[in-house]
Amino acid sequence: MSSASVMTWPILSVVTFLPTVGAILVYLLARGGDEAANRNARWISIWATLITFAVSLILVMRYDGANGDFQFVEKAPWLANAITYHMGVDGISLPFVILTTALMPFCILASWKSITKRVPEYMMAFLILETLMIGTFSALDLVLFYLFFEGGLIPMFLIIGVWGGPRRVYASFKFFLYTLLGSVLMLLAIMALYWNAGTTDIPTLMHTAVPRNLQIWAWLAFFASFAVKMPMWPVHTWLPDAHVEAPTAGSVVLAAIMLKMGGYGFLRFSLPMFPDASVYFTPLVMALSVIAIVYTSLVALMQEDIKKLIAYSSVAHMGFVTMGIFAGNTQGVAGAVFQMVSHGIVSGALFLCVGIVYDRLHTREIAAYGGLVNRMPLYALMFMVFTMANVGLPGTSGFVGEFLTLIGTFKTSIPTATVAATGVILSAGYALWLYRKVVFGALTKPALQGIKDITFREGVLLAPLVVLTIWFGVYPKPVLDMSAASVQLLVNNYATAVTAVKAAALLP
Repeated sequence: MSSASVMTWPILSVVTFLPTVGAILVYLLARGGDEAANRNARWISIWATLITFAVSLILVMRYDGANGDFQFVEKAPWLANAITYHMGVDGISLPFVILTTALMPFCILASWKSITKRVPEYMMAFLILETLMIGTFSALDLVLFYLFFEGGLIPMFLIIGVWGGPRRVYASFKFFLYTLLGSVLMLLAIMALYWNAGTTDIPTLMHTAVPRNLQIWAWLAFFASFAVKMPMWPVHTWLPDAHVEAPTAGSVVLAAIMLKMGGYGFLRFSLPMFPDASVYFTPLVMALSVIAIVYTSLVALMQEDIKKLIAYSSVAHMGFVTMGIFAGNTQGVAGAVFQMVSHGIVSGALFLCVGIVYDRLHTREIAAYGGLVNRMPLYALMFMVFTMANVGLPGTSGFVGEFLTLIGTFKTSIPTATVAATGVILSAGYALWLYRKVVFGALTKPALQGIKDITFREGVLLAPLVVLTIWFGVYPKPVLDMSAASVQLLVNNYATAVTAVKAAALLP
């Protein structure tokens, strides 16, 4: 009997809906546009996210790492008994739940000074978004998953469209339409799976044989949705626009958590439910991943806007994730999970670093900076740690995931791994070039003469992320151990299905 089954209260529902309770409190106690209402909204939000994080840590403490099945399972009849309210986490989804609850207080803190208009509405959008993101990673029913997965679009659309930059309306509509189009196809596939199996229960469907024809179409429909969310090349063009226009905290959530929903979808649905189709389409995914790694790294080298450069680097790093997932072996899948967690920490931190200098100068043009180390030595040090992690330097968390996904890919396709490895060199090119342009050199620009180093609030914001980046680089065991049993279970089931497919193909 696992320790998880001892829980007598619905802890997953509590973690999922606590932020919504916070949003309701903001609505009730922070009305009106005066300064007191804004202050109340900020404090209620920071406490709501911190309490949610504290409760989510109980999941980690009670989680049985030796058991790869779903734990903390909650089930209740819903929607005419055809669709159940079914929640649970395993070693693949739990790291993302914790990543979400851990990063949300940073987002609220990052918005403390920079957001001055409609503060209560802004905080409510973030708290509701947190509920929808945790729900996406915890849902064990296809329709419930779809509701959470799609629901996250709405607060993010508002965050970019209301509090974003000058081209915010264009960016928010592009983001919304791209992701919605892919998801409509996924809804059709969910309906087809229900007609085929008579259930939308995810654990049941993971062990239900889906006819090969349906697998091909369902795989493509799910792929359309997850590829846009990741985002994979060539459906990545919404991401740089969304990042550039989004407020700092919006960029953090987008890069650190929302992109991971695509990778999580591949792990939860594509490999276990459609193994035949996954084998069939693996060459396609590998090709798209390699193009993403090399092409978007080259595009990043050409950028003049700091946020755009980091956004393109995110697309390249997600290429390693899809490559690792579809390698279909233990190293590849474990590396993909680790890479997503690591990228969540590192890319979130990089966008926070951009936000810090943007708040001082109100420009993201790389050319407007230079010589910051002379005035902001502490900032330069922290920015360097995250830049090195983005490059994948050994000793930082960025190295572990990339290395494991490359090993996993090398076992299945040596040419793919070889070309992908050039992405590591290219990432060093653009990341170090950016760092040199912004931080080093003589302090010649008049606007930079009086610039101040990071404040106490900004130090509190970045210091934990520095610690995590180095700690997971030197000691990745906590994340790898948490996901090990579930990854092994997934890989074993996938390998069995693949063997069956190959055996069937050999028979006359």
